[in-house]
Amino acid sequence: MIKLDQKIIDLYKKLQFEIKNKLQEFKNVPEEQYFYELVYCLCTPMSKAENALKVQKILMQGDLYNNEMNISSILRNPDNYIRFHNNKAKFIEFNKQNFLNILEIIKNNNKNIEKRKDLIKIVKGFGYKEASHFLRNIGYFGLAILDRHIIKHLQQVGLIEKDIKINCVKTYIEVEETFINYASKLNLQVEELDLLLWANETGQILK
Repeated sequence: MIKLDQKIIDLYKKLQFEIKNKLQEFKNVPEEQYFYELVYCLCTPMSKAENALKVQKILMQGDLYNNEMNISSILRNPDNYIRFHNNKAKFIEFNKQNFLNILEIIKNNNKNIEKRKDLIKIVKGFGYKEASHFLRNIGYFGLAILDRHIIKHLQQVGLIEKDIKINCVKTYIEVEETFINYASKLNLQVEELDLLLWANETGQILK
């Protein structure tokens, strides 16, 4: 039977209530905040999660969804710098204009794995990781966010190869299944294990 190392086991015992509370927060995100959670997930790749969170808050305070803002200038601010800010600003603006269609996908009765496929088709800037991240952050669970902290851990416990490259859908799905099975054997939700491994890497629980 696969087991987490003792350090991770002890960390889960310490953080389990905080992790469960965070998952409940995701489930309670109001619909009017979905757009800003999408913005957050667009900003996190190749940038600090803390900076993406700052950007999200700034755009929420400015009510970007209902107002015009200079998104690129906000993203390139050194206090909350987001890499590839010009492209990401364009993605955010495009998805803002298309958000009613995005919302239809979120609210339909399809399984979460189908929602993810449909989101990737219409959300500019989303791949499998970003779509999974977005759905998780608004309470749609069961998908793996294959960020570097998860890949690193799966390599450390010998479940995937050291030189693996997740550069196609087939590989993403294969590694996702590995991670889901791993979490199940540990009697953890996918989302619990994700937050636990993130906390182990960074010392904090964000999103």
